[in-house]
Amino acid sequence: MAQSSSFGTAERLQAPLSSPGESIAVSPVRFVTGFARLAADIWRGNGERSRTQRDAVAAFTVRVASAAILYLSQVALARWMGAFEYGIYVFVWTWVLVLSGLSHLGLPMLMMRFVPEYLVRGEYGLLRGLLRGARIVPLLAGSFVAVAGLGLIWLAGDRLHDPYLLPVCLALVCVPLCALSEVQDGIGRGRGWMAVGLLPPYVLRPLLLLAAMGAAHLLGLPTDAGTAAGAAQVATWAAALVQALLVSRRLEPAIHAAPRQYDWRRWRSAALPLLVISACELALQNTDVLIVSAFMSPVEVGMYFAAAKTMSLVMFVHYAVGSAVANRFSALKARGDHAGLEALVRDAVHWTFWPSLVGAIIILALGKPLLWLFNPEFTAAYPVMFVVAVGFLMRASMGPAEFLLNMLGEQTLCALVLVAAAVLDAALCLALVPVYGMLGAAIATSTALTAAALMNYIVARRRLELEISIWASLRAPQT
Repeated sequence: MAQSSSFGTAERLQAPLSSPGESIAVSPVRFVTGFARLAADIWRGNGERSRTQRDAVAAFTVRVASAAILYLSQVALARWMGAFEYGIYVFVWTWVLVLSGLSHLGLPMLMMRFVPEYLVRGEYGLLRGLLRGARIVPLLAGSFVAVAGLGLIWLAGDRLHDPYLLPVCLALVCVPLCALSEVQDGIGRGRGWMAVGLLPPYVLRPLLLLAAMGAAHLLGLPTDAGTAAGAAQVATWAAALVQALLVSRRLEPAIHAAPRQYDWRRWRSAALPLLVISACELALQNTDVLIVSAFMSPVEVGMYFAAAKTMSLVMFVHYAVGSAVANRFSALKARGDHAGLEALVRDAVHWTFWPSLVGAIIILALGKPLLWLFNPEFTAAYPVMFVVAVGFLMRASMGPAEFLLNMLGEQTLCALVLVAAAVLDAALCLALVPVYGMLGAAIATSTALTAAALMNYIVARRRLELEISIWASLRAPQT
């Protein structure tokens, strides 16, 4: 039953296109009609597969819109601030992402795993307890991290260079709300509310940042790293509060009234490896930038950041598909539907790899003009894009592997895989950046991503008996 519902939409599209004895060629009218019918099914969410496709399209659309806005804002910042101040801002904001990613303590992925599980089992008391605790903990942890960071700055005294002092202090205040926003994003994805979870942090926040910096530029205020950090603070707090309001309004009528229950021991044991996973993901995303910052000038940091992060836009596909299918992985496991799980994994791999490949080709083709928008001298980092593209495509070839392992209870092995990849990334960066500069950082990151992808493939095959690679999905018979 799971397989027939999974592929029903595809069958409806194929039916009008061919029948026994007819030519394979189809008329444009029939093709358009069939495609329109498929699009309508996805939009209406008829069947689980169509709803998942709709969620993936929604998540991808939000991330693409976010990418466009974020790219515009980064280009504007680089132009207004100059390469030196932009490099300082990149360094400071990278640390905010790392610290907030640690402060949420692995709770976003925990939400994606347990929210659908509790809903399937009707355990509403545990669900209500989890939702309350998960929003209080990151605020407390993020506040502790921010205060500790400010204390370290005070102890450092004159040893912290003046250009970094104000941006760091202002940016640290963003940590608690960034951590809360990540958890609320996880709640939204766990419920399949893509717009509620994703729009505030990925669309509203960069728009507010761009508006605040634009206002500062028009008013003649200094458009330096300190002003950018202040604008980021305003944008982060406003977007997180809007998101909290939206999530709360959607949650109340969606959950049956029940006394809150707390299963701290289970949540803690599940969250610990998820925290390790989050920390390692952050390391894979930011270690190269931080090590480049240690060995190279702020101008070169900005160049590398622009090239690597432009290429990383292809990972939005991975994120979008993972966001859409994670709750279904958990629900299918709770039901014991292994056949449906295999079909969903096969779909997820295709949905991840082919759009990522197309996206990578397009970005590489437009690479130099895109880098020129930041600053004409940034085009020197163009080769970096080719190197990191290899790692991103290797990761995409395994589909949303990390989401799968975490949702099916293999978070400990997933954590070990990412620890190994993060250590490899840091070691290679330290060895290669002093010698090869930006290209060395790109080689290190791409190698680490490739290693993680291959290790995830082995874990999924041996522990879950699931084939997650694109080459296995191409060989699999379609039903």
